[in-house]
Amino acid sequence: MLYPAELRVPGASLARIAAERNRYHNAVMHEPSDRVLNRVEAGAIPARGFRHFDLVMAAFVTILLLSNIIGAGKVAALDIGGTPFVFGAGILFFPVSYVLGDVLTEVYGYDRARRCSWVGFAALLFMAFMAWAVVAMPPASGWTGQGAYEAVFGQVPRIVFASIAAFWAGEFVNAYVLARMKLWTQGRALWTRTIGSTVVGQAVDSAIFYPLAFLYVWPAGQVATVMVTNWAMKVAWEVVLTPVTYAVVGWLKRREGVEVFDTATDLSPFAGERRSR
Repeated sequence: MLYPAELRVPGASLARIAAERNRYHNAVMHEPSDRVLNRVEAGAIPARGFRHFDLVMAAFVTILLLSNIIGAGKVAALDIGGTPFVFGAGILFFPVSYVLGDVLTEVYGYDRARRCSWVGFAALLFMAFMAWAVVAMPPASGWTGQGAYEAVFGQVPRIVFASIAAFWAGEFVNAYVLARMKLWTQGRALWTRTIGSTVVGQAVDSAIFYPLAFLYVWPAGQVATVMVTNWAMKVAWEVVLTPVTYAVVGWLKRREGVEVFDTATDLSPFAGERRSR
C-alpha cells in the first residue's frame, strides 16, 4: 500500500519505495514461529547475540531474592482433610527460580546459565550482608519497629550460609544435568531433562541445606523427614509447571531463532565464558 506523500515522487523512486515497503510488511507479518531453528554450538554465539537473555536473567534473580526475603520467614499451614499441612511459604515460589534456570540452560546454553547462577549467588550474598547491616544499626529513640525488623530480616548466620551454599551447588548441578541430557536426547523430550535435572539439582540443594541449617538443632529424624518432603514438593512443582516451561521455552526459542547445544562447553562452574567475536 502507498501513502499520499509517496505518490508525489518520480516513477523510479516510487518503485523503490514500494519495494522497500513490501519488504517491511513481509518482515513484520512473518512471525518468528515460521523460522526453522538453527542448531548452534553455545560458544559460537556472540556475547550480545540474544534478544531476551537479559530479561530472563533479571526475572531469575528477582524471584530468587524475593523468595528468600518474603517467603522464607513465614511458616504456613493448609488444612487437608482435617489435618494441617505445615510448610515454609517460600517453597511455593523458590522452585520457580529452578524453572527459570532450566529455561536459561535449555534456551541460552550452560555458559549463560552459569553467568546467571553466579549473579544470583552474588545477589544473595549482598542481600544477606545488607539485611545484617540494617538490622544491626541502632534504632532511633522514637522508632518502635526494631523488633518487627529483626523478626523479618534478622537471620541466623548458620541458616544464611546453608541457604547460599545449597543454592550454589544445586543450581550448578541442575544446569549441568540439563545440558548433558540435552546432548543425550538430541534436543528431544524436553520434559525428561527439565524434570530429571530438577530431581538431581533439588536433591543436592536439600541434602546440603537441611543438615547444615538444622542438624543438632532438630532431631535427626525430623531433619531427614523435612528434607525429603520438601525435595518431593519441589520436584512436584516442576512437574506441575512443565506446560508453562514448554510454553516459555518454545516462545523464546522461536524469538531467538536458534537451538543451543553445549557440545564443547566446559561445564565447570569456574570456567570462563567462550564467545565468538
